[in-house]
Amino acid sequence: MPKLKFVPMPTAHVRDLQRGSIDSNGQVPERKLKGGGPCRHCLEAIKESEEMLILGYRPFPELQPYAETGPIFLHAKECAPYKEVGELPAMFKQAGGLFMIARGYGDDNRIKYSACKVVPISELESNCENLFLDNDVAYLHIRFAQTNCYQFRVERG
Repeated sequence: MPKLKFVPMPTAHVRDLQRGSIDSNGQVPERKLKGGGPCRHCLEAIKESEEMLILGYRPFPELQPYAETGPIFLHAKECAPYKEVGELPAMFKQAGGLFMIARGYGDDNRIKYSACKVVPISELESNCENLFLDNDVAYLHIRFAQTNCYQFRVERG
């Protein structure tokens, strides 16, 4: 089975957004006190006492029919990128009862329909490993099944 790499949003892009750059919808990110969601950069929960950004994010290099844009959260203050990329982030290991979408994409950034699953979070890693058995799958996006919100990217380790 292939090893996995859990990849957060690129730091340079995150820093631009934290400093007021426009999001994928052409808007300045909204600021909200009393955090709540997972930060897509450090892959940790945004605490209730922390300010967060809410913004539209399109995790693809170019516009094309499969390039979804959706809402995500980031810490408003600079945070370190997730560094333990060989391990599923702790906040997701502890999130029992949730279902996730693991969606595979080819080198052309198009969905690989044979590499899409909705799985309990407790089975996410094993399902990602199985999806990578298809050599045409270049990477996976992980999204919450309930809201379809992008969480992080998974690559072969």
